[in-house]
Amino acid sequence: MTNEVEARAWIGEALAPTPEQWGRLERFAAMLVEENAQQNLVAASTIPTIWARHIADSAQLLAFDKDGEGLWIDLGSGPGLPGLVVAILSERPMLLVESRRRRCDFLRAVTAELGLAHVEVAEARLETLDTRAAATISARAFAPLDRLLDLSARFSTESTRWLLPKGRNAVKELALLPPAWQTLFHVEQSRTDVDSQILVGTGRIGSKKRGKR
Repeated sequence: MTNEVEARAWIGEALAPTPEQWGRLERFAAMLVEENAQQNLVAASTIPTIWARHIADSAQLLAFDKDGEGLWIDLGSGPGLPGLVVAILSERPMLLVESRRRRCDFLRAVTAELGLAHVEVAEARLETLDTRAAATISARAFAPLDRLLDLSARFSTESTRWLLPKGRNAVKELALLPPAWQTLFHVEQSRTDVDSQILVGTGRIGSKKRGKR
């Protein structure tokens, strides 16, 4: 998709938001633009195409985990991308992990205003967070792939779904992983950017040193 009209049309077709969900998406987008003037949440150059670059880009992850249930953990959630978009479009319990206080303040403000009772904001570094079993783990711009998996391995189970947008470097980053980790993932094309790809996987991440699950 190349413009805002196409982005909204895709969300409508693929995910069929209710009028209430559409309203929440609109308000979230407006709050994101407002807050971006106070702190750098997203690149200013992407604001004119916020629906294509950020809202639809986040929403597309649901298409890869449409029938999923259980706790969804969004790592390095920043301004709530993709976590808040997913939470608006589904009832999945959502844990937004973000270490920066001002970004957490924004996440809490959006969650309160939109009435997203199923969202929890964890203001902490991932390393200090209590271990929980995650049904789904997402990370849009958190860390290089090997470090991301190493840090989040303890939250994974045999059925954990991994949804990791990695831009144009997805294949390269995947190739650098231990073989046992590589087998859990495949590459999907982003629906919002022809140059971007998403790593989609299922399973538990084992020890990197042992190189086995």
